[in-house]
Amino acid sequence: MNDLTPNLPEVVAEVAERFERYEQALIDKDVEVLDATFWNSPHTVRLAMHEHGYGFDAIHAHRVARPPGPGIKARRIRLDILTVGRDLATVNLVFAVRGRDDLVGRQSQTWVRFPDVGWKVVSAHVSTTDGKSLW
Repeated sequence: MNDLTPNLPEVVAEVAERFERYEQALIDKDVEVLDATFWNSPHTVRLAMHEHGYGFDAIHAHRVARPPGPGIKARRIRLDILTVGRDLATVNLVFAVRGRDDLVGRQSQTWVRFPDVGWKVVSAHVSTTDGKSLW
């Protein structure tokens, strides 16, 4: 059986580095990095406020059309990374929504380390909720 130890420090560091690289690529509209972050598969999903990306090709098309910049994220409230063993991780971010004090944003990603291509996001979600219901 594989070792399913949670949050091995070196694995958390790997995922954190890739997550930060992805976040910067969103700001810079670095489509090459954005594409490299996601698993190139028809099974990959990214759901967001203005995106229903079912499959890598749909996610890529949204990336190309999206303007550069920080988008709706004004500041981070909470970032949690959970790794399970050496090949599975989730990243969850809660953030303040730019220009909307009544909303809080939530972002989640599921990462898998593939033997041939390394760490890739296989599923991602971004949504907002009213700030009152969180805490």
